[in-house]
Amino acid sequence: MSANIARELLRDGFDRVAQTVRSVTSGTDASVLLYQPDPQSNHAAWLIWHLTRVQDDHMADLAAVLGGAEAPSPGAAQHIPAGQLWLEHGWAHRLALPYEESDTGFGHDAEQVRAFDNGDSGLLSAYHQAVHDRTLQILESLGSGDFERIVDTRWEPPVTAASRWVSVLNDTTQHAGQAAYVRGLAERALG
Repeated sequence: MSANIARELLRDGFDRVAQTVRSVTSGTDASVLLYQPDPQSNHAAWLIWHLTRVQDDHMADLAAVLGGAEAPSPGAAQHIPAGQLWLEHGWAHRLALPYEESDTGFGHDAEQVRAFDNGDSGLLSAYHQAVHDRTLQILESLGSGDFERIVDTRWEPPVTAASRWVSVLNDTTQHAGQAAYVRGLAERALG
C-alpha cells in the first residue's frame, strides 16, 4: 500500500471520529454528558476527554520521534511528550479537571470518572477539534518511509509509526462509539 493511500485511509478514519465527537457534543446539555448508566460506568464527557487526551499524547510523541527525538525505550523514565495541545495550548487549564496535567485517563477507576465534573460540550468539542486538526497536520507531513519507522521500543515487537496510527484510530473509534451510546442512554433516562 502506498503512503498516499495509507494517509487517505487514516484521514478518513480520524475524520469519522471527529464527526462522531461533534455529534455527541453538539448542543448537548452537561447533565447528558455527565450521565453514568451505573456507578461503575464511564460518562460521555469523560470518554470524549479520554479519547482526545490519548490522541493528543500519542500524536505528540509520534511527531517528536518522527522529527528526530529518541523513541521511548524500556526502563526509560516516564516522559510527557512535548507538543501536547493539552499542556501547551492551555486546555488543561480551561477544562480544570481534578487530575494531574499528564493524566490521559488510562486506568481510571469509577471514582476518578465521577470526579470528572466538566460537562461543557463546547470546550470538549473545541479541544477535540484542535487535536484532530493537529493529527491531520502530522499525517500530511509523513514521508513515504515514515510509516515503517520505529517510534516506541517499550513493546515487543517495537512499535512502528503505522502500528501507532492504527492503534490510536482503533482506540478513539471505540471510545467515540461508546460516548454516542452513553449519550443515547442518557437522553432516554433523563427524558
